[in-house]
Formats: sequence, structure tokens, C-alpha cells
Amino acid sequence: MQLSHTRRIRRVSAVTVVALVGGFAVAAPSSQAAPDAAEHGYIVTLKSDTRAASAEGRDIADEYGAKITHTYRSALNGFSVKASSAEAQRLADDPSVSAVSQDITLHADGQQVNPPAWGVDRIDQPKLPLNKTFRYPNSAGAGVTVYVIDTGVRTTHKDFGGRARSGFDFVDNDPIAEDGNGHGTHVAGTIAGTKYGVAKKARVVGVRVLNNQGSGTLSGVIAGIDFVTRNARKPAVANMSLGGGANAQLDQAVRNSIASGVTYSVAAGNSGQPASGTSPARVAEALTVAASDRGDAKPAFSNYGLSVDLFAPGVAIKSAGIADDNASATLSGTSMAAPHVAGAAALYLADKRTAPPSEVMRMLVNRSAKNRITSPGPGTPNRLLQVKS
Repeated sequence: MQLSHTRRIRRVSAVTVVALVGGFAVAAPSSQAAPDAAEHGYIVTLKSDTRAASAEGRDIADEYGAKITHTYRSALNGFSVKASSAEAQRLADDPSVSAVSQDITLHADGQQVNPPAWGVDRIDQPKLPLNKTFRYPNSAGAGVTVYVIDTGVRTTHKDFGGRARSGFDFVDNDPIAEDGNGHGTHVAGTIAGTKYGVAKKARVVGVRVLNNQGSGTLSGVIAGIDFVTRNARKPAVANMSLGGGANAQLDQAVRNSIASGVTYSVAAGNSGQPASGTSPARVAEALTVAASDRGDAKPAFSNYGLSVDLFAPGVAIKSAGIADDNASATLSGTSMAAPHVAGAAALYLADKRTAPPSEVMRMLVNRSAKNRITSPGPGTPNRLLQVKS
């Protein structure tokens, strides 16, 4: 819930943010408190004249009895806190505070296993049929770092060839972002795997914000974005194969990270609805990616609409798995489409190392194959991702 400066508590629907694999992301409305609300957790954004990391910023939380659990220094000017609802309301009324929102729980959808993959074959040719070849630049993403904000990454998987490492684990609050779910490793494999990936020489950094059951908090996701913004080794790309109901603070964190020079690829969502109602898919500065199938049609689950920038393969995509260091998995969802675009961004940045995110977006949109997607959805730009060798 969002707390107002006029001492009114505005109740809102619970927002469920999911790892976008197959199936549907469902928001759970309530006339009471949000059922997915993290107990006594709030996200506080301060006005620009007070820095969250300063003594003055910390004193604001202390004054109202709120306990700071994480300070955002880059993606947002603010912090997450533990507080009672009364303390949070008083905090919201402070003139130095811009917004206070209730923290929420994030979930990953179930994973759908399908037949073998075909995705990278599709994105280097404008027309079907597939030619069983993937052509890419010799640079292959070398020198580019891609941050996977997800369930972690199995960095020892042989498909990464030693190019993957942990960034931070915001679930267990330690530096080892181990993947016990599989979603993040699959995404990373599509981005940069030697066998399965688009940018076969790019570096991968796992930033774990969802646990082994595919759940986490909005505050943890923002902490992951904040980590990337503060620590990005550029040129850099970030992939967010997760999303949920509209959330202004999540959107702003992504915008600020993009403004710092990190290109973002985000999943459009799996609810078969306009992506404009989903965060961070509705962020105009991010590359928002819908899914296409092997026949160049939009699958029913994929979101659509004016917020979509590109389509990319997202049905029956084979990539790295977590059962062992040679494992594979085949999954469907806009979660699988977004990493194709993240990999393509890495290919471009390997040769254009100082290109800002706006240039990367413009290039990928301009290079796309036009009018290839059957029934893309009302108002959706009909553009299929293409890479050039």
C-alpha cells in the first residue's frame, strides 16, 4: 500500500511479481491488507535534497522508530525498513519523504518443460524456414558484462566456460548467488552460453533476488537493481525476466539504472494482457520483450501492446540447467524471450563500447525484422529481434 502525506492510508491491490516462465502472473486484489505484503516491511523514497545514506537520512527513519534493513544508494534515494503501520504513516508525513510503499512478496511461476530449442537460429535470419545456423559477430560479446537479476546462476556450468560469477545474494544476504531454482541459470545460458547463448564471450554476473521457491521481496529486487547500478562494469547489460503489477518505485529504480549507462532487457509478462499495466515492462527506457513461437506467432500467454519494443523466441527454449554442470532445461515464457535481447545488446556493445542505452535500443529496434509476427496483439509494434554477423 502507498501511504499519503495527508495521513490517509490508501489501500491497493497486492502486486505479485513473478519470474516470467510459461503460465500466468496473477495479481491478488484485496479489500484488506495486501495478502502478499511482507510483514511490517516498507520501501521509503526520500526527496532529492536528503540523501538516504547520510546521517540526516538515517535519522529520519530513527525518529519514527523504523529500522532500516537496506539503504539504496544508486537506483533509488531511499531505504527499506521494518516498522509498524503507525510508524510508517508518520514516516510518510515527514516533509523529507517522497513516498512510502508497503513491501510485497514476489513469486516465480511454475516452469513449463517443452520440446528442444530453436531460438538463436531464428534471430539471425529475417524469414523462415530456419536454416540451422546462428551467425554472430566475431567479438561475440567479449568485454561486456551482463547482470542477471533473478534466482541466481550456476556459475560452474560448463556452458559459461568460466565467464560467470556471483554478484550478490539479496535473499541470504551473502556474496554467493547460487541458483537452487534454475530460472536464472536458464536465462543466463540464453544470454551468454557457449552452446545455448547469443553473446558467447560475454561475462555473466548473477544477482539473486528470488529464493529457491521462486519468491522474494520487492525491496530485494530493488536492492538488486541498486547493486547493478552501483557496481556495473561497463559496457553493461541487465536482464530482468520478472515482473508484476504496476509499481512506481520499481520503475524508477530501473530508469535510474538505465540513466547510469546500463542497458536493460525486461520481460513483457505472461498474462496475455497489455504490458503497459506491468512493471518494469512499462518502463519506456527499457527494452520490453514479448515472446514469439517457432512459427513466428505470438503465444497466447505473452503480453502485448505499445509498451513492447521487440518480439524474441520464447517458446520451447533450451538452455543451461542446474542438475549438474552439463545439464539443460527447456522452458517457455517471456522470461526466455528477454535474454535473447540482452544477448543481442551485448553483441552490439562489444563493438560499440561507449554506446548509451538509448542507442542500443534504437539499433535493435531498427535492425528488427518487420511484420513477421502473426497476431501480435492490439497496438503492438510488429518487430522481431535480429542480430547481424
